[in-house]
Amino acid sequence: MVLKNFLTTVFFLLISFSGAAQNNKPKLVVGLVVDQMRWDYLYRFRDLYGAGGFNRLLNQGFSNENTMIPYTPTYTAVGHTCVYTGSIPAITGIISNGWFDKSSNRYVYCTDDSTVSTVGSVGVAGKMSPANMWTTTITDELRLSNNFRSKVIGISLKDRGAILPAGHSANAAYWYDDKPGKWITSSFYMQNLPAWVEQFNEKDLPASYMSKDWNTLLPIEKYMQSTADDKPYEGTLPGEKLPVFPHKLSAMTAPTIYSAFKTTPFSSTFSFDFAKAAIENESLGKNTVPDFLALSISTPDYIGHTFGPNSIEVEDTYLRLDNDIADFLTYLDKTVGAGNYLFFLTADHGVAHIPGFMDEHKIPAGNFNDNDIANKINESIESDFGIKKAIQTVLNYQVYLNTSLIEKEGKDLVAIKKLVIKMLKEESFVVTAFATNDLAITALPEPQKKMMINGYNPKRSGDVQFTAKPGYFDGGTKGTTHGLWNPYDSHIPLLWFGWNIKPGRSNREVYMTDITPTLAALLQIQMPNGSVGKVITELVK
Repeated sequence: MVLKNFLTTVFFLLISFSGAAQNNKPKLVVGLVVDQMRWDYLYRFRDLYGAGGFNRLLNQGFSNENTMIPYTPTYTAVGHTCVYTGSIPAITGIISNGWFDKSSNRYVYCTDDSTVSTVGSVGVAGKMSPANMWTTTITDELRLSNNFRSKVIGISLKDRGAILPAGHSANAAYWYDDKPGKWITSSFYMQNLPAWVEQFNEKDLPASYMSKDWNTLLPIEKYMQSTADDKPYEGTLPGEKLPVFPHKLSAMTAPTIYSAFKTTPFSSTFSFDFAKAAIENESLGKNTVPDFLALSISTPDYIGHTFGPNSIEVEDTYLRLDNDIADFLTYLDKTVGAGNYLFFLTADHGVAHIPGFMDEHKIPAGNFNDNDIANKINESIESDFGIKKAIQTVLNYQVYLNTSLIEKEGKDLVAIKKLVIKMLKEESFVVTAFATNDLAITALPEPQKKMMINGYNPKRSGDVQFTAKPGYFDGGTKGTTHGLWNPYDSHIPLLWFGWNIKPGRSNREVYMTDITPTLAALLQIQMPNGSVGKVITELVK
């Protein structure tokens, strides 16, 4: 009898351990990258956030309050790549949204791929793939870990925001073609769109959203964190003369509506709508192994570039995004099950204040034009060395020299570089300039030097780098941008929520590169093959 009871106990223990083993991983991992979300937006607009979105993540999840980007330039493609590879441009090859390729003498977009074709529309918008990314992603490693049984899908309005996070082995990546206003993909993933995507596109939701004007979600007087509505340094939507509410979306006509749609908060909702459809139709989270949804919300970037971080438009965008996130978390609770999904939220970069706004408040800032720099220096090189257009382009705060032409003409490349550096240093907004291959021996303050070393890739970077004063960037007088080492561009949110995440927060400095190793530790899989980050130990204790 004692033996029988003992065996029964052992039997039930084995069943319990077996069940625990089957549930020791989340059913679904959701990575949410909010394009151009500064860390301070978590708190700047918090008084107007509801309980179920950002506040739920802050109160019930874990926040790494001091998460920094460890490289320059801080652009969209690089950020999405870093989040999902745990690596840096020096290793991944994705050094920017695009770069100048000297071997082919042309600009290369980060996800360009002439060997594939568009699926879902007519044109070149789908001639994209992750081929330019040299490393694996955490999504690749998840697929590798279980013989490709996990499903991985990337979704973003931007092609680079869907493709690079989804990795090389993804089941699918979908992005928005703003000519027909539809979700598309490329033949890298499939030959035809799934029926559910076709059906989703047939609804023509962008046109439906654009049939109504964009007014503020709350009475406009409640937007205490923003400037006045009409500012001369803010950009406008197509067809508008002033950057003011209400934005008359209903007055726009096709095909303008499909492009302008991206610069409205409704395109965020549209992205979440599509993500829900993907979860439902692809049965994500119902697998025997974890699935992964890499979702990027591009809308805040389009709106932020146009109106700037101090605009009512940006504040309204984040209040609406807060509602979208709350609704999406509720959807995940119902479909995947509360506690069954691992959710993280971060950003690919931040953004600078508009110089016009800074000038209003007597804070130093400004902008400059890369083409003006190139033309000015080219004239001097032609005068001194007799070579026309020795500078091929100024891009990513770097100067690309036509080294093959210079060498063919038998001119002194070192002397030309010295002239370029001298002229750059004479610009009032430039702090210093140097040859990129001398980066390691150049006197630069931390963290600038480390970030630039991490961002330097000999095969794709330029020949001369320059640094600008804080608050200065390449761009026009309306709207703003990002891309530099400064905290306004490099300090990002990082929130963890759901499966095995205990509430808390830490002000210990961590890096964007640490996200993927932490995911690998939580999922008990290998980290990507170019990863340089470290596990955030507070999350895996």
